[in-house]
Amino acid sequence: MPAFRLRIVALLICTLSLGACSSYQKLLKSTDVTKKYNAAIDYYENKHDYYRAGTLLEPLIPLLKGRPEAEKAEFYFAHTNFRQRNYTLAAYYFDQFATTYGASPFVEEAEFMHAKSLFKDSPEYELDQTNTVQAVAAIQDFLNRHPESKFRSEAESMSNELQKKMEVKAFEGAKLYYSLRYYQSAVVALQTFQQQYPSSVYGEEAAYLRIVSQYELARESVEEKQRDRYLEAVAFYQNFVDTFPQSKNLKQAETYYDAAQKFLKDHPAATGAPNAAAATN
Repeated sequence: MPAFRLRIVALLICTLSLGACSSYQKLLKSTDVTKKYNAAIDYYENKHDYYRAGTLLEPLIPLLKGRPEAEKAEFYFAHTNFRQRNYTLAAYYFDQFATTYGASPFVEEAEFMHAKSLFKDSPEYELDQTNTVQAVAAIQDFLNRHPESKFRSEAESMSNELQKKMEVKAFEGAKLYYSLRYYQSAVVALQTFQQQYPSSVYGEEAAYLRIVSQYELARESVEEKQRDRYLEAVAFYQNFVDTFPQSKNLKQAETYYDAAQKFLKDHPAATGAPNAAAATN
């Protein structure tokens, strides 16, 4: 295409863009509620311009109270926030919509989108998981309210993803105690993890680390506590062998078992009176 034609096309595009911007600016300044509402709906449904749709709808919502247009305006406004990834605001507005318009044909979708917004707002597992817990609760509440919903499959998928995230969070938190050599805390945290997630893919590693942590706790303990703690390490190992007989960590776990058994054989009965150190170990 010749250069002058390209310039003409570019000029036309700029002209149309300026015209659209000018029209939009006029809408923002307009006091005609119906005109602004219709334009917002057009931006949303036909042009998929969620920023402009939302900007027009937000000041209209209080002006539309009591009018039939109010329901769609509030529902679409919540969606414009979601589309722009304003998930915290979207969750709030979808929840507000469901509360205000309990008989609306949009209420099921609003409740689902409330849960989905919370799902989208869930942080990476390394961060605080308060939002994740709220999202799981919202999804479960939605499934309880709408067991036959067309959104059920997606809701269950989101719930599974969040559950896995919390599972990873719990395991990595327990593992961190082990890495930092806080062995007593590691034993407790790993046990809690195994109880909460008995079928976890991390179950085998958690059971192995629990043996190691218990052994190291016993080894570093004061004399009068060592025997009982080594006995626990032996019990953990025996349970580990029964549960994971093909574990890749079996041989390494056996070395801790053998060391614990050697101590118990060499120290048939621990002696010594409790002292101040025992209270801290």
